[in-house]
Amino acid sequence: MNAISEELPESGFVLRYRTDETDDRLSGKEGTFLIYSYWLVSAWLVSALAVVGEMDRATGLMERLLRIASPLGLYAEEFEVDRARHLGNFPQAFSYLALIEAAGRIILNDVRQELSV
Repeated sequence: MNAISEELPESGFVLRYRTDETDDRLSGKEGTFLIYSYWLVSAWLVSALAVVGEMDRATGLMERLLRIASPLGLYAEEFEVDRARHLGNFPQAFSYLALIEAAGRIILNDVRQELSV
């Protein structure tokens, strides 16, 4: 989790891999991979139950991800940060599955905090 958040971020989102370090035989730069960004939210939330301080990172990334939705609230497979546009398959079901899981973990964490008070 820490390796991903340290080695694959781009403007707060997560790349699938670094195109300058991997020969994928494709030209140009790849966008950030939204499913990986949502998975990172979920991973931080899971660790937040054991390690203090990860909740802020998780909710910050979740809010950033929610802000980049298209005007219709849709997400693609990738997001090009520099030009603020969606790339790849559109809409992308995997991005939504990860969004739902991340949102569910935020809600679960909030409910646990309310019940422990």
